[in-house]
Amino acid sequence: MPTVLATLLSHYRRHPGQLAMLLLGLWVASALWSGIQAINATARDSYARADALFATQLDQFERRDGAPLTRAEYHALRQTGLPVSPMLEGEVVTQDGTRLTLIGIDPLTLSSDNALAQANTSASLSDFLTPPWQTRLAPDALAALGIERDNAPGASPTLADGKTLPPLVLAPALPPDTLIMDIAAAAQLLESGDEITRIVSAPGALAKAPAGLTLTRASNLATPGQLTESFHLNLTALGLLAWVVGLFIVQSALGLALEQRLGMLRTLRVLGVSGRSLVVTLSLELLLLGLIGALAGITSGVWLARLLLPDVAATLGSLYGAGVGQELNLPWHYWVGGLAVSLGGLLLAGSGVLWRAARLNMLELGQMQAWRSGYRRQLTLMSMGGALALSIALALYAWLRLQSPGDGLVAGFGLIAALLLASALWLSPLLALVLKVLAHLARRRPLIHWAVADMQLQLPKLSLAMMALLIALATNLGVGSMVGGFRLTFLDWLDQRLVAPLYLNAPAEQYADIDTWLADRPEVFERLLTRRSDATLQTVSTHESNRSLGTPIELYGITPGVSLTPHWPLLETQSGRAAAWAAFDHGAVFVNEQLATAENLAPGDRLTLSAPGVSENLIIAAVYPDYGNPSGQVLMASPQLAARFNAPPSSIGLVLHDDADVGALRAALTVRFDLGRDALTDQAEIKRIATEIFERTFTITRALNALTLAVAALALFASLLAQARSRRQQLAPLWALGVPRSQLAWLNLAQLGGAAFVTGLLAVPLGIAITWGLVAIINVAAFGWRLPLYLFPWEMTVTLATAVAVALLAAALPALRFWRASPRALLAEEANQ
Repeated sequence: MPTVLATLLSHYRRHPGQLAMLLLGLWVASALWSGIQAINATARDSYARADALFATQLDQFERRDGAPLTRAEYHALRQTGLPVSPMLEGEVVTQDGTRLTLIGIDPLTLSSDNALAQANTSASLSDFLTPPWQTRLAPDALAALGIERDNAPGASPTLADGKTLPPLVLAPALPPDTLIMDIAAAAQLLESGDEITRIVSAPGALAKAPAGLTLTRASNLATPGQLTESFHLNLTALGLLAWVVGLFIVQSALGLALEQRLGMLRTLRVLGVSGRSLVVTLSLELLLLGLIGALAGITSGVWLARLLLPDVAATLGSLYGAGVGQELNLPWHYWVGGLAVSLGGLLLAGSGVLWRAARLNMLELGQMQAWRSGYRRQLTLMSMGGALALSIALALYAWLRLQSPGDGLVAGFGLIAALLLASALWLSPLLALVLKVLAHLARRRPLIHWAVADMQLQLPKLSLAMMALLIALATNLGVGSMVGGFRLTFLDWLDQRLVAPLYLNAPAEQYADIDTWLADRPEVFERLLTRRSDATLQTVSTHESNRSLGTPIELYGITPGVSLTPHWPLLETQSGRAAAWAAFDHGAVFVNEQLATAENLAPGDRLTLSAPGVSENLIIAAVYPDYGNPSGQVLMASPQLAARFNAPPSSIGLVLHDDADVGALRAALTVRFDLGRDALTDQAEIKRIATEIFERTFTITRALNALTLAVAALALFASLLAQARSRRQQLAPLWALGVPRSQLAWLNLAQLGGAAFVTGLLAVPLGIAITWGLVAIINVAAFGWRLPLYLFPWEMTVTLATAVAVALLAAALPALRFWRASPRALLAEEANQ
């Protein structure tokens, strides 16, 4: 068997290009898949550490009026016998500008089963509680402090403001960029005085919130892992797509290697090698090559993950407030899983080669089988497979229509995958049909007729590469259209929602005085006061049924003035836009699309909302879009929200006259009410920050789309390069008959460009279908809101141009080699025929 294996591998010494393309396919497929899984593994590890902290293990209490809690209030609650604990949160800035979250706790009053309250020994607890105290942090937070891990224990780094942290103690279970210390030490660093951020207790320890406080149950807090599941599912889908496209390269290289080694296989069989031994040896060859490609791919995947992780971490932090470490933290099963997926993909791509090698008769091995042998039957099977995949897609769509709008995330991805598979399987039969029609039309043009017939001979070899190109183009078009539509919708939504040039955020107790002062300012045209509160959605009454829910929701109050009302978008109303706003002024509510989707609500339905000491029955007047909000929200007029739920003010939007002096008003507000630097925000600044978050959000998607398209181009290039010699043998007789080499080279480019153009034409409707699936199914199931479907003709034109350009670039090198071949070499090729 070693001799047989060495004999089989000697083929690649004579054809190093095939070996390079085979390893390249394995490398890129494994690298993209492994890189994405490394990012997902690191993010999920960060989520698990964040969940283990306190967010999902403690009930939380905050003041109803939004004012900061004080130590005196905490002491009063403890003196009444309530089992509560104080917590102080803030941010510190390191010397390199990194912001770290600082959490101060009292481990003696925290729930005993909480991870923060546990200590290895009583001595370590004493060190944590007494000066100089301790700073607990995860190892991946050391880089921001400029400290090596070996030097971390006991170090006291200095912050940007010159203050020194208590001695460091490593705690791997903590989330990234988080510092934990005693609340006394945290108060000194944050200069918080008598204020604390919140009061917490063990889950269920108190039946209701004390007077003046709101209670958020531990089970009601959404974890980062829940919020980001769709984001990671999208990444996994893109990685899987790149993996499949990379395997097309492998399949093409393996198939060509088998065809060129048929004579060698015959000789081995004649020398006594059994068919079973031959298959086993071919399997060992695949395993050896797979190990090399997979290890190279996993190594490159880790490098790719390190490159993209900062953007992913920024995206998750901006969208969901989820902290993700900047350093990879990969469990052992990541490496095993990456190797298994790479080898499994190789065996899947090589299964056809093994099957043919096992079934070939010894005498038939001596007959050099053309690639076109049995291709008609293969086209029939591909057509049937495409019909089956389309049937699965239609069945999934019918099933999704019966589900609740927010369900079916995995089924939605399955629908898109089935559409991609059906289109890929139908591509070759479609190209064969187009070539058959062209052959009939060109029967009186000998050279064109030859070119069409020659393309029919090439089609079996190019089909896999064309499939890869189709999938990559359609995915790029679909995701690109979705991102472009999201951008247009998002920016338009910002323009509609942010109608005031200035927004004021001040302490809750100052809003009444500020509003009175602003009412006398001549430059202020309108004051748009907003309020926020929390409530529980107890029951929903529709025309069909009454349901009990108990779902926590947000209450948001706006001022429906002449500036805001015309611009605020509404998706559904019961009797028109004007009637909806009139009902809104008199106590009706609007619900955001997320809540309407999750609970199947519509205008005209009734809600029962409850808060401590309050229960209100309200009618829904409209549904409005609320892009990017992961929570259900009920919108009320600010006066109604204040009267019914005692909601505190949260901000004021200032609509000014055209001739107003914005700078003077800012200065007067700041001096009169002693406001902080960040209390007043320009509308333009809000839009700039929001746009930056948006652009960063899709950085990873654009990068993976570009890499997938590059892999598809490599697949096409590999197919053409692998058959370059046989192509010269087919073109040499025409040159010998007098056809100029330049004309033959251009004819070759036209063949590939035409096939790619047909592929691009099919990619356009497929890309539109993918866009529809993303905005109408995936986005609704993942986030609870639907984007409008935007189509971009320019993007479609670019898709067609990209398809042709990729094919021409892939065909350029073989055509150039034929162009530059000497007459003697071409005569030698013709003689070989």
